[in-house]
Amino acid sequence: MLDVVWDMETHDPDDFLTLLLLLGHPGVRLRAVTVTPGTPQQIGHVRRALSWFNADIPVGAHNLSHPGECVSSWHVRAYGPVPPSWEAEPGDEVLLRCCDEDTTLITGGPLKNLGRALQHEGFRLGRLVAQGGFAGEGVVPPEHQLDKFRGMITCPTYNLNGDPRSTLAALADDRIGERMFVSKNVCHKVVYDEALHHQVAERRHRSPSLERIWHGMEIYLRKQRDKIPTQLPVNEAIEAHTVVLIDAHGANLGPIGRAEALAQAQQAGLDLCVVRDYDDPPVCKIMRAPTPSEATPYGKRLHDPLAACCAIDPGVGTWAEVRLFRRKGKWGSELASGTHTRIIIAYDHQRFVEVFTASGAPATGPGSPEIRPGSDDSDP
Repeated sequence: MLDVVWDMETHDPDDFLTLLLLLGHPGVRLRAVTVTPGTPQQIGHVRRALSWFNADIPVGAHNLSHPGECVSSWHVRAYGPVPPSWEAEPGDEVLLRCCDEDTTLITGGPLKNLGRALQHEGFRLGRLVAQGGFAGEGVVPPEHQLDKFRGMITCPTYNLNGDPRSTLAALADDRIGERMFVSKNVCHKVVYDEALHHQVAERRHRSPSLERIWHGMEIYLRKQRDKIPTQLPVNEAIEAHTVVLIDAHGANLGPIGRAEALAQAQQAGLDLCVVRDYDDPPVCKIMRAPTPSEATPYGKRLHDPLAACCAIDPGVGTWAEVRLFRRKGKWGSELASGTHTRIIIAYDHQRFVEVFTASGAPATGPGSPEIRPGSDDSDP
């Protein structure tokens, strides 16, 4: 049984899917959950999920006073509204108490809670599995490179840029026994599509975790079934008057007028691209617009669930020992020995599916949610 602490955010559905996966996986003992930034609304969603599984474990927040909700609309549409909760300890104190040399910490957001925990002299961690980073030319063999990343050495990565100081501290601290980075060069290959949805459906009666995952993704996929997008809007095709802007370095600048966001993109010589259209306002990033062949596939990319599955079974991935570095706001890696740091360069899809859909005892306790065709919450 793997002892795990899960450090998450809720801007994107896959963090919550990972929480459900870890709560119900037969090979995992979830010891605690910490949240970034840790708003009362986020804590409310996390605590409700824990109640579904009768899980009485610590919950930590980086900043319980953070303004805003920091929860995507999908969470409410898929699982319903939830009252805010202030029942959370400081995230670093939870990590200090719940992590040791036999614990795996999986992170799906900026490493803010870990950064603070490292300031405590007594902190120890057996293994860090972080979703983030980038492996490119010189590390990833040509046959495993995605076209969008071909020839690249560095690339912006949101989670590591969310707190680069804490990331660099984690890379340098020998109190962490092993570090594994599940990076975008592989995460962008892993998609929850109709095929995976069908596999989850076949097994969901065996597991309350898979039941909840299936329900959330049924809500998510409904919108796409009616209209399969080949590419999300870019530049002048963006209709929203206000967007949440992520700059070219991966920094979240918050809500900003579309005209100003377009001007910043033009000044950088790049495009303004919608990357999450289910939020209101939509989340846009300054980047090179993808070609039609590179466009977001039908379904949902599973960044954090891939990281969790790699933590449960490292054989899901193929790894290279590297030194991670940051250069001009972008992250890269180079082959190196003795770093106790590995990065993923390829993955075994079938092995991932086996870990993702592993089931324990049949669902008991809290009832599973029902989906009503045509209900108001069916369109995230």
